[in-house]
Amino acid sequence: MRTGDRIDRVRLSLVFLPLSSPINGENAAIGRRPPVTEVAFLFAELGTTDGHAGLGFSYATRAGGPGLYAHGKEIVPLLLGEDPNDIGRVREKLLAAGSSVGRTGLAAQAIGAVDVGLWDLKAKRANLSLAKLLGSHRDAVSCYTTSGGSLSVPIEQVIDNAKRSLELGVGGIGIAVGARDSARDVERVRAVREALGDDVPLIADADQRWQRVQASRTGHRLDEFSLLWLAEPLDAHDTKGHAALNAALATPIATGSALTGVDEHWQLISHDAADIVRPDAAMVGGITPFLRVAALADQHHLMLAPHFATELHVHLAAAYPGEAWVGHVDWLAPLFNEKVTVANGAVLVPDRPGIGFTLSERSRVWTTDRIEFAESV
Repeated sequence: MRTGDRIDRVRLSLVFLPLSSPINGENAAIGRRPPVTEVAFLFAELGTTDGHAGLGFSYATRAGGPGLYAHGKEIVPLLLGEDPNDIGRVREKLLAAGSSVGRTGLAAQAIGAVDVGLWDLKAKRANLSLAKLLGSHRDAVSCYTTSGGSLSVPIEQVIDNAKRSLELGVGGIGIAVGARDSARDVERVRAVREALGDDVPLIADADQRWQRVQASRTGHRLDEFSLLWLAEPLDAHDTKGHAALNAALATPIATGSALTGVDEHWQLISHDAADIVRPDAAMVGGITPFLRVAALADQHHLMLAPHFATELHVHLAAAYPGEAWVGHVDWLAPLFNEKVTVANGAVLVPDRPGIGFTLSERSRVWTTDRIEFAESV
């Protein structure tokens, strides 16, 4: 049943957020993915006849930003006149409109910006934070950071960065592994573990750099360091490889950040390929499919550690029944007027209505294109 409120205006913006330093430059050095120098965002600002507003976004860390924007421009006019409460039905309508290009990947990610905006709007109408609307289990979510732990950073600086992060309230430290020489990986982890002590949660992130044999050999050598988890050891779609590794190692395996749909996560979960699932709401196409992934993970008693976009994922992790972590990623901070708050090893869940973040004036400076759609009077 429809309410009297209807969507009567939508603004789409393509924003390129520059990064102060390239991320994952070591991947370029070994002939893999290019480094990340900027993040492309698709923002969707929704308005209704009753005066309510919602803000949603999705993103691409390499190629894809203009594609998200182009697909969004084609389908977003179909939102006009729709009841903003009917998130599931509206989502299916948009998916059907773009069915010729598929229901996952870029097509779903473009819709994801709208999906997030609809959930933000729904929570604001209820005067609740998104976490409270979904049914929060906690007011703060344990957090870790991988900032400052890149392979290109000297180990002494990695340790200094880690200590500084801990002093600022972060709960766990992630460092990059995946060097050509496995011995280097082991010594890096050993150095950080000895410097921080056994009580600090420590994560090693291979960022899909290994093949199966090296992942097994290096993973076994890393077992001695009591890691919180080993992240992304293999290609994201190597379900069988992850399953074998997860069964063989004492260290829990965490993966899923590069998967682009619910079905891909189901393959991961149903094959016992990970103990920690790392869905990214923007990658899977918004909050609606993210909640489906979370339900599957909870059914299998897995830990949840959403990837990237702390501002959004802290709400989704707070609503997860089982153990949950979020990465403390400060890349997005310049885009918003409000800031993420970290204390005592956790990110505090914002108590502001909706997601609790509004676009800054600086975000407008980085906007390369914008289009508005509105109902005819």
